[in-house]
Amino acid sequence: MIFTEKPKKIRVMFMPFRDGLQSSFGGKVRLNDFLPAVKRSAEIGIRHFEFGGGARYQAPYFYLGEDPFEDMKKIREAVGPDVDLQILTRSVSGVTLTTQSLEGLTLQAKLMVEFGTTWDRNFDYMNDVENLIKTGKPIIDSGMHHQVCIALMGLPFKSDKVHTPEFYINIGKRLLDSGMRIDSLCLKDASGTTDPKTIYDTVVGLRKIMPPEMILWQHTHDTASTAVACYMAGIEGGVDGIDLSVRPMASGTVQPDVRSMAHALKGTGYSLDIDASKIGEIENMLNDLMKDYDFNPATTTADARVLGFPMPGGAIGPNVHMMVKAGILDKYSDVLEEFPIVVETGGAWTSVTPGSQQYWLQAFNNVLYGRWKKIDAGYGKAILGYFGKTPLPPDPEVVKIASEQLDLPVFEGDPLEAAPKNIEPAKQALEERGLPVTEKNIFLVLAAMVPGKKMELNEGIRLLTGKAKIDVPLKKKEEPLAAAAPVPAANTASPISGPVTTRCTVQEGAATRTFTITVEPAGTSNTAPAAQATAVAAPPAAAPAGTNVFSTFAGSVEVVDILVKVGDTITKGQVIAAVEAMKAKHDIKSPCDGKVTAINVGIGDEIDNTKSILTIS
Repeated sequence: MIFTEKPKKIRVMFMPFRDGLQSSFGGKVRLNDFLPAVKRSAEIGIRHFEFGGGARYQAPYFYLGEDPFEDMKKIREAVGPDVDLQILTRSVSGVTLTTQSLEGLTLQAKLMVEFGTTWDRNFDYMNDVENLIKTGKPIIDSGMHHQVCIALMGLPFKSDKVHTPEFYINIGKRLLDSGMRIDSLCLKDASGTTDPKTIYDTVVGLRKIMPPEMILWQHTHDTASTAVACYMAGIEGGVDGIDLSVRPMASGTVQPDVRSMAHALKGTGYSLDIDASKIGEIENMLNDLMKDYDFNPATTTADARVLGFPMPGGAIGPNVHMMVKAGILDKYSDVLEEFPIVVETGGAWTSVTPGSQQYWLQAFNNVLYGRWKKIDAGYGKAILGYFGKTPLPPDPEVVKIASEQLDLPVFEGDPLEAAPKNIEPAKQALEERGLPVTEKNIFLVLAAMVPGKKMELNEGIRLLTGKAKIDVPLKKKEEPLAAAAPVPAANTASPISGPVTTRCTVQEGAATRTFTITVEPAGTSNTAPAAQATAVAAPPAAAPAGTNVFSTFAGSVEVVDILVKVGDTITKGQVIAAVEAMKAKHDIKSPCDGKVTAINVGIGDEIDNTKSILTIS
């Protein structure tokens, strides 16, 4: 049983306002719907929060029409100057899902400090030590507390080579031997799938090689209901700090509730550095502030299946919400079953963003299109080496398929050097649209740039031009039934004494026709003057009949490309458009040969499978 003769306070970083929001809603929660609870949390004595990075950098301007930096600034104002505020960054990806240049990461660090950040927790999903050393430099130079992560995960297949205590301790040793300034180390298990014994052995081993004054932190999720047990194992081994949350954003895919952990430590000599008795007030505030949000059971309920599909809570939440929106939640279990295959084939990198998304999208593609028939760009680049060195060698046959499909060679160089240099293109995009060219605006555009994505769909440009997409996961409200129109009293209507002429418009598919109709009262002559000819059809609108092409997703997706124009001759199977679902592009192919006679949507339109994209005849 865990026990210490010498009492020890365990530091807590409070997570509901970053990871809680991400794991529950993909980060899509408006600032004013939780800011009062942030302020009150600081007032009751909480001194350390995670407030940015991860999806809480992207979600504000991707889905809420909010500037993430301004959100961070307002949180800093709410908690005051003496509270530590932490961001989460992804090594060579920074706060994005793609690789970034060192210049871009340097700008990122500068802006984070400017808008209130004091700690930067930096992880590399490949556990590539060289990546961590190189991306740590901008963090150190900015003056932030530099917390370096060793990323943990329970494997969904057997291996004695990776994701063992020895594997993790070796990574820690290489980091400590690098000579880089490290303010603290963190064991980050984003999926909550590492077992307590592995945690304990890793912590004990790291403590033997770490400077005694260096802080050792632990992060996990309660997705498999093992988080408290893992924290107990870590604390017994020598962990100094842990991450906790509060209901309604605690447990399930998030961290355990502060009160659960405080209870587990009773009588052990260990205690938390925050007062658990005051946490109920924060819960009550959040219940009221977020009463209109739709909490999906998939994100609030523990799921032991995660042990076989190590997805982080911060990815399960967004992916469930995206699947619901796209109308494909029925594929959820099939994707989970495919997960172990893509993990082992890819090389067993840690399932944390962007690696988790790469696993998820490849498993999704395998289910939707057939195994390896469509290689996700991120997954393919990962196994080809563009994000760093994978822990295990990826399957050579799938590497070959990825290279052919993506038209990219295997890469063994520095991912930072191979990353696109996007500062100048971002500046140019702002200048072309007459937008202010500030460092913040440059980074908003840069961080939303994805290869092949049209600039008019760039979320930074959309935000700055007032065209941000709004997608808040609120409960659906039932529309009140319209009051029935009053029934007129009998014989009160004036009788029709002569012909009445009106217009009628009929729409069928893409064809619209307008008719002029004359209605005559009963008993009048069927022979009307030429000027009063009945049912005279107006010329039909130019909307040819033909084969309509629809999205393959039942739910709502965004049109991100149209590759043909009216008049083009196309062949069956030709890619004619693309939609975005699950943060990935999906091709729309022609079902037949023919000529494009109408384009019925525009780039950026939200559609489902009832809205025709184009017409072929």
